[in-house]
Amino acid sequence: MKILVCISKSPDTTSKIAFVDQNTKFDENGVQYIINPYDEWYALVRALEIKETLGGDVTVITVGPIADDAIIRKALAIGADDAVRIDADPTDAYYTAVQIAEYAKSNNFDLVLTGKETINYNGSQVAGMIAESLNMPFVSLASKLDVNGSTLTLEREIVGGLQVVEVSLPAVVSCAKGMAEQRIPNMRGIMAARTKPLQVVAPVSVELLTTYVNYTMPNAKSSCKMIDPMNMDELVALLHNEAKVI
Repeated sequence: MKILVCISKSPDTTSKIAFVDQNTKFDENGVQYIINPYDEWYALVRALEIKETLGGDVTVITVGPIADDAIIRKALAIGADDAVRIDADPTDAYYTAVQIAEYAKSNNFDLVLTGKETINYNGSQVAGMIAESLNMPFVSLASKLDVNGSTLTLEREIVGGLQVVEVSLPAVVSCAKGMAEQRIPNMRGIMAARTKPLQVVAPVSVELLTTYVNYTMPNAKSSCKMIDPMNMDELVALLHNEAKVI
């Protein structure tokens, strides 16, 4: 089975966030990037589990500049067989999805996996756009995936229970918590990643549909008031007079 796993970079959660150019651009100075956790922990690891059971190859793909090679090498260290980097700035979800879909069209993948969203934009758009471009069935937010011949059986958490769906391969799936468990690359994998193929592909021409007007930082957190657990009157008074309903 040929599996394509889409990965993206996200700032480490400890990174200090700031904006430049009149708040129209993210300031990357001093930011440490990681593989988007949903892509790494769930999509990539589940792809590797399928490969270990059924055989085949796992290719990771990202859209980004040469600086992104470091996160690609980590994906290779975890166990991916090869990697592709579309040499372009991922300006928005549509642009990114079209670039990935154009590569996938000529390589006959049986399954395309993504994380459910990125932790920096939380858009959850790319996977659906890839499926539309490839004219493949799409299942979002899957928490379990089993392969039965040419059919996928998937579980999705819905309000009040679980939804079980079946789709025919090839298909696109976005992966949520429960799909797999995080893997830590070992020394053998890290060494092997240095020699695994990383193909750099030129981007195709795509009309940009999104313009970023500005970014706004959230309001600073207010100070925390500590109330003596025995002083219920003060707590009730504060809840009535100062607490804000969000």
